[in-house]
Amino acid sequence: MTSAVEADDVRLVAAVLQKDRKATAEFVARYTDAVYAYVHTRLAPQHDLVDDLVQEILLAAWENLGQYRGASALRAWVMGIARHKVEDHYRARLRAPEPIGDADNDPDTPVTFPKFDQLLDQEHLRKNTWRVLRGLPEQYRLALIWRYWEKASAREMAAKAGKTEKAIERLLARARAEFRERWNHG
Repeated sequence: MTSAVEADDVRLVAAVLQKDRKATAEFVARYTDAVYAYVHTRLAPQHDLVDDLVQEILLAAWENLGQYRGASALRAWVMGIARHKVEDHYRARLRAPEPIGDADNDPDTPVTFPKFDQLLDQEHLRKNTWRVLRGLPEQYRLALIWRYWEKASAREMAAKAGKTEKAIERLLARARAEFRERWNHG
């Protein structure tokens, strides 16, 4: 038995598929804010890329509405597309060749993290973390966000980025070392 929400979702999808302009506008209006909020937090601090990715997500959802079967809420289906598009974004960025200057860092150096428990308050920690992340090279920033915010394993990252697991581990080691250096001297 379908819920009223799912029945409304199925009705909306059917109307959009029949090229109903009002239904298409309703679809976009209904999901834009949620997709924007999701993408905005995942791409921080690169907020200049958010609008383009949100548009790409909504277009992909609209183009694939024929595959929606109503087994779950339409919002969950659209957010699943958003999650995959964000992963695609990380994957594409990590596939880019690394700058030559990064070879100077020793990936086998043990990594120590700042002692977060010694910081006075969480707001200072959050602001400082984003300040340091904003200053990192893009590949480092994306790798750290993908690994620690999205909780992707090095193996998953390697498979999705088309790199070896060892290459991803070295990238993460260099990213953590650079993060630590900027944290300690920032």
